[in-house]
Order: sequence, then C-alpha cells, then structure tokens
Amino acid sequence: MRDWWLRTLLVLQRPRPVFVALRSKDPESLADRSEPILAVVILAGIAGVLSTSTAAHLLDDRAYDDVNIAIWAFFGGGIYGAFSYWVLGALLYAGSKALGSQGTYRRSRHVLAFAAVPIALSLILWPVKLALYGDDAFRSGGSDSGAGAHVFTVLMLGFVLWSVALLVIGVRAVHGWTWGRAGAACAPAVLGPLALGLVLSSL
Repeated sequence: MRDWWLRTLLVLQRPRPVFVALRSKDPESLADRSEPILAVVILAGIAGVLSTSTAAHLLDDRAYDDVNIAIWAFFGGGIYGAFSYWVLGALLYAGSKALGSQGTYRRSRHVLAFAAVPIALSLILWPVKLALYGDDAFRSGGSDSGAGAHVFTVLMLGFVLWSVALLVIGVRAVHGWTWGRAGAACAPAVLGPLALGLVLSSL
C-alpha cells in the first residue's frame, strides 16, 4: 500500500510510470490503491466545492459559521468527489471504449482519480487565501473581490489544466496510444462537464 501512496505523489513529477502501473489487474494491487484513490477523490471534491459560487456566499447566511463551513466542505466535497469519480469515470470509459480500449470501467476511474491529484493539491491555496481575506472568502463582496479574486481563479484554473494534461498522459500510458487518440478518448470526460456548466450558467 505504501507504494501506491508514493505513486500518488510521484504522479505530479513522473506520471507515466504511475499510469503504466494501473495496467496491473493483480487483486493485491487493486486493493492497495483503493485508499489513496479515496483520499484523492475526497480532497479533490472539497477543492471543487470550495471553488463554487455557493461557497463564496456561505457566510451571507447567518446560520453558517466556520464550523458549519468545515462540515459543509467535507461532506459536500465527499459527495461531489464521488459523483465526479463515477460519472466522469463513465464518460472516460465510454470515450476510451469507442476508440478501441479493452480496459475496464474500474481502470478508467483509477486513471481519472490519479489525474485529479493536482486538483486535490490546489487546497494548498486555501491557507493563503484565508490568511489574506479571512471570512471575506465566504462572503459576497469584501476584501477578496477584485484583482485578488482573479489571481486565485487563475491559479485554480492552472491546477485544473494540469489535471487535464495528466488525464491525457494517463490514457496514453495505459493504452500505449498516440497523443491524438488519447486526447479524443478524454474529450467526453473533459468537455461534457464544461458543456453542462455553460448550459446551466445560461439558464
């Protein structure tokens, strides 16, 4: 199990060997990677919900305080992460299958999880944000609005793009495909949520 925890960090520096290791169907390997994957899914989910407009207005409701926000982020992040893991994993599996993959749905989910490590890592932005803005990070307006907010948005986008790049690298590594084929396989998992977000924002 320790090897897979180390690979969870190694994927940020040398991703290809990590994703190649996901080819293994050994039951022990599958079991050993389950805890790191669970941790990444939860942390990435927390990072995801903290980046929403809902989080930015939580303290506008007097029913919320710092403890409530922490509980909301943990449970909301867990649900959001699990939903993304299963649904985006299914989209990745469908895209890969359409291009000739012989891999399993489980392997697609595992590739997605390890590709999401940069999103989980983006939580390191929050101690800085809270140190700068305090509770204003969860209120409308306040000191976190303006240029400062844009900086953190750009940084978060950088982590997301890093994850997208890792996803393409991962699909290419596990299948031995070309860059173009790997990118096409990832398209449903990447573009599907983007299209949905644009539709919802226009309503």
